[in-house]
Amino acid sequence: MYDNVRSAHLERAHQLAPASILYRRQRYDFDPSLAEGLDLHQGGLIVSAITILRSDLSMVEVNEPLMRQSVARTAALVAVARGAARLRGRELRLTAYAIENRDPFGQVGRAAVRARARAVLDRAAGRYVARRLDRVAFGTAAAERLYDSVLGEELSRARRTVVPALSAPCGCVADGGPGEGRVLFLGALTDRKGVPLLLEAWPEVVARRPDARLTVVGSGPLQPAVVDLASREPSVQLLVGPPRAQVHALLRASSLLVLLSQRTPTWREQVGLPIVEALAHGCPVVTTTETGMARWLTDHGHDVLAPDAPASEVAAVVVAALDRRRPPESVLADLPRTDGRLDADAWLSASG
Repeated sequence: MYDNVRSAHLERAHQLAPASILYRRQRYDFDPSLAEGLDLHQGGLIVSAITILRSDLSMVEVNEPLMRQSVARTAALVAVARGAARLRGRELRLTAYAIENRDPFGQVGRAAVRARARAVLDRAAGRYVARRLDRVAFGTAAAERLYDSVLGEELSRARRTVVPALSAPCGCVADGGPGEGRVLFLGALTDRKGVPLLLEAWPEVVARRPDARLTVVGSGPLQPAVVDLASREPSVQLLVGPPRAQVHALLRASSLLVLLSQRTPTWREQVGLPIVEALAHGCPVVTTTETGMARWLTDHGHDVLAPDAPASEVAAVVVAALDRRRPPESVLADLPRTDGRLDADAWLSASG
């Protein structure tokens, strides 16, 4: 069960054990061509509940209990799945893959009465789901620490493991190496992805490294700001909605990925899919401590900044990373030989 589905989910689904995928909506980067051959079912709560009732389920992987925007729906579908299993006299295993990096109820006390009431219901739904999970695989150590502090008692009966949310080296990495001075931003063009900080820092990067080139891949409310900088700065290029093959080519060709994640009152970077994809293509990363992968990245030679670092510091770190010229082979050597999400799926679905 997914709240939303994106291209990376579809790519991975082709490698996972065959399963039906129930989801509510498609993300901006959903590539329909990747859906071919997959059993996808889009719909709201009622449609998903009917699909579950018609299915002879043995295992369901649900959205994690701290994904607050979907937790009420998840709780309802868990209840439906358990009821259907009881009616058929079948065993049902409930599992979850967890990467949340922020307590969604941490600031509830300051909210209005209606918001606090909704928070109480959402918290109860999260506890309901957590108590009924048989297995949980955490994608980061930060996620495991968060769940211990928020839902430790509710998860006491569940089996658990930590499988770092890292991809194996992409099969396309042999198709070419990075170009000199090429920096890539990949993601939604929003404040929380650090776009304003990157745009502010970029002129200083070019002043120090005239050969530097920035490719921005994505769309969102800050797209006009990127267009404006690109109109004044020839080193900046914007690509909106390129096909996945081109995204892979850009990742291979880039010397550095920059994703300056910023926390908001309702969001914190869990992992950062662009980070995972960059690593899988041998591309070094500059990011902030807001990602749940911050400790791993620091330990493996990538650059991790404070989210409030000034633009001058960002520029200095980007230039230093470009000057370092870390070879792709060095980045790839730190990755697992198999995809961490696939390993987590194998553990969640294993017998015994």
